[in-house]
Amino acid sequence: MQVENGSVEALGSRIVENVGHVLVGKAAEIELCVIALLSRGHILIEDVPGVGKTMLAKSLARSLSCGFERLQFTPDLLPSDVTGVNIYSPSTQQFEFRQGPIFTQILLADEINRATPKTQSALLEAMEEKQVTVDGTTYPLALPFLVLATQNPVEFAGTFPLPEAQVDRFLMRVNLGYLDVAHEVQVLDRFQRSSPIDQLEPVASADDLLAGQQAVQEIYVDDQLKEYIARVTHRTRSHADIGLGASSRGSLGLFRAAQARAALEGRDFVTPDDVKALAQPVLAHRLILKANAELRGLTPAKVLTQILETEPVPPPNVVSRFGRRVAS
Repeated sequence: MQVENGSVEALGSRIVENVGHVLVGKAAEIELCVIALLSRGHILIEDVPGVGKTMLAKSLARSLSCGFERLQFTPDLLPSDVTGVNIYSPSTQQFEFRQGPIFTQILLADEINRATPKTQSALLEAMEEKQVTVDGTTYPLALPFLVLATQNPVEFAGTFPLPEAQVDRFLMRVNLGYLDVAHEVQVLDRFQRSSPIDQLEPVASADDLLAGQQAVQEIYVDDQLKEYIARVTHRTRSHADIGLGASSRGSLGLFRAAQARAALEGRDFVTPDDVKALAQPVLAHRLILKANAELRGLTPAKVLTQILETEPVPPPNVVSRFGRRVAS
């Protein structure tokens, strides 16, 4: 479980600490984003304006020595503005492909839900298959490829709901929320003369991140725990209050995120607590409730909490087997 400059735990700690120089009081949210990065997952950062969504995404990108592009999503943005376009060259008398901003390693899709669903869909192939197809020609993307998207709540003016297929491609949805008074005072102090993001330096290379992602895949997950993950996601599909449950991509995302969390804590095995801690950020945004459930005040997070509280957890003696691959 070694990467270029140390363990996955050390790699994650460096990134969390670096981003923490900019964002105050959001250590848990930053750690979730690092877990997503190590899981090869895309991140959807959703909250009201002004709470630091874009700042979090930019800080994560600056902490990694990777190619970076920022794309501001607006209602008049076209799919070709994302992927690129073929342009006729008089000198060569041929069409030449001019790459769009998606040809990078870290793409900040700022306010993604202000673009139309047609433009949002331009990201689908890239997010899932790490490639872009334009006019019948497929172009591979450089690895690692990660989309960090921000969005305002759908109730806000000028927003479009993300298509279900788009939402499902985000490993996690992270909410920041407002700061308390003490942390807000720290923000005023920290930003008094300049923004700390201007001094932020990379603490990991693209090779570090790729090696960390590879190491995460080797974290041991017991068979009973795999079954527990599958049961939780299956319960979302059969629950009386849920119209659309979590997909198989959701199960795999929860599996991979649990491996990354274990690695960040210096373990070579996953525990049930890893799964339970990540079920909300990984699965809740994939659930669509029935209308009568929403009228009763239920939310996907509340229903998922009910499922986790009632679904039997693997027995404690299983945990001792995880890391050593020995029979009990």
